[in-house]
This record gives sequence, structure tokens and C-alpha cells, in this order.
Amino acid sequence: MSGSGYRIGLSLLAAAALLGTGACGANTAQMEQQGQSGQSIAQNLSVQKESSSTPHLLAGKENKERVNTPLTLADLHHKYRSTFLFNGPKSLRQAALTFDDVPDTTFTAQILDVLKKYGVKATFFVVGNRAEAHPEMIRRIQNEGHIIGSHSYTHPNLSKTSDAEFHNEIHRTEDVLAAITGAKPKLFRPPYGNVTESQILWLASQQYHIINWNVDSLDWKGLSADQVADNVLGHVVPGAVILQHGAGGEGENLAGTVQALPRIIEKLQEAHIELVTIPQLFQINDSIKVDSPMHE
Repeated sequence: MSGSGYRIGLSLLAAAALLGTGACGANTAQMEQQGQSGQSIAQNLSVQKESSSTPHLLAGKENKERVNTPLTLADLHHKYRSTFLFNGPKSLRQAALTFDDVPDTTFTAQILDVLKKYGVKATFFVVGNRAEAHPEMIRRIQNEGHIIGSHSYTHPNLSKTSDAEFHNEIHRTEDVLAAITGAKPKLFRPPYGNVTESQILWLASQQYHIINWNVDSLDWKGLSADQVADNVLGHVVPGAVILQHGAGGEGENLAGTVQALPRIIEKLQEAHIELVTIPQLFQINDSIKVDSPMHE
């Protein structure tokens, strides 16, 4: 090879070496950049930066804003409409008189006297410890053809009771009434109308129907006869379940209920609304028979 050719060959080799070094340097820089970019993506995925162009959610994070709210009584009635009953069919001109908190030795007997005079049958929701104290009144209710339901044993606010306490309230009342009447009730009215979804499900498993109301006399306020009658007659529609009280709490005066009852019965009969019991209104069973009731 000539001197000039040799020099050209060396120049080409040097250029190739330089090119190789440049390419290698560029590849290394690209790899480093990709590594940094991967780390940046991970960081962006874990925390959305304040400078992001994505608008923020107005009400904040879901784990702070999402709250499970218990269903209302109206919601529960809609959800469990075959078990949790408020009113009967509007297609029939019928209504049901119901009396809570019985029995006592004052007002229960007076209400029974009025019902007997008019030949009307009603549904009485019985507090277990009161039935235990006055079994003769329970027998009178039964013997005069009225229906007996459970109103718990001690009249607690059931939404504040434990499961064990709630079950005990139901079973003790069953046992008391079975001993007196020979039947365990299968109609239940929760004190104050309050009941939880889990309690509804348990009562349904025990073959109960839960009976609330859609006409409230508000007689527990100690109202006059005219006020009680107006509260009832002003709201009755076919299928109505009418709430009154057949015994009072401490210091409560139910004279207005007793005095209003004849007027309520007469006006409803004049309007051709038949007064029936809860089992008649809803076409359901009221009790399960047992053996050996307590003798008088």
C-alpha cells in the first residue's frame, strides 16, 4: 500500500471509532432518559399533581363522602311490603281500629265496653308485662272476639336494643300470651313504630307481620274527644289502619279516646266503611295455637 493509501485507511478507521463512540454515548443517554421517564410515570400514577389539567372532584374523595344511610320507615315499608304493613287495600271500603299499650285497669275496659255496644271488633297490641299483670283483661279481649297482637314485653325503643334484647322482648311476650290465650301472636307492632331492617328480617323468619299505621289519632298527647275524632275522621281512607291507645303511659289521660270512639264508629259506619280486624283487612294469620293455656 502506498503512503497516501495507508494514511486514508487510518483516517477511515479513526472516523469509524469516533462514530462508534458517539453512537454508544447516545444509546447510554437514551437508556438513562428512559429510566428517568419510567420513574416519573410511576410517581404520576401514585399521586395526581396539583398542576394536572384534570379537574378535581367537587365533593372530595369518595372514601370520605360515601356514607351508608339507614333506610327510612317508608323505604322499609316499600322494600318489605308483604311483611311490613301500613295500610290495607284501597279497593275495599274497610278500616281497622287498633289500640296499643294494653291492658290497664282503667281505659282498656272502657274501650271494650264501647266496642261491645256497637258490635265492632278491633285489634289490640299487648305489652307483655302488662298482660302478665292483668291476665283477666287479656281473656276479656279474646272472649269478646278481638284480635291480640304483640307490642313487645317492656315497650322499649327497639332501634336502641341489642339483638339478644330484641329477641327476648318477642319471645317473652309470646310465652305470656300463649299461657293466657292458648296462642302465640304473629302480629307485631313495634313501640313508637320504630324497627330496623335486621329486626324486620328476623320477625319475618319467625312468621310475623309487622303492623304500623297510616292514620294517627295522636291521643297520647291527652287530646280532647273532638281533637281525637278530627285526627281520625279527617284522614281515614279505605284500607286505613287507625292508631289509638287502649292504655296509657305514666300520667297519660286517654279519656279523649274513650269519648271519641262512639263518634268515630258512627261516622265511619255512616260513610259505609266497614270496621274490621287486621287479619281481615290484610287476609293474614294472627296467631299460632299452642296447648294448655293458663286457667282462670
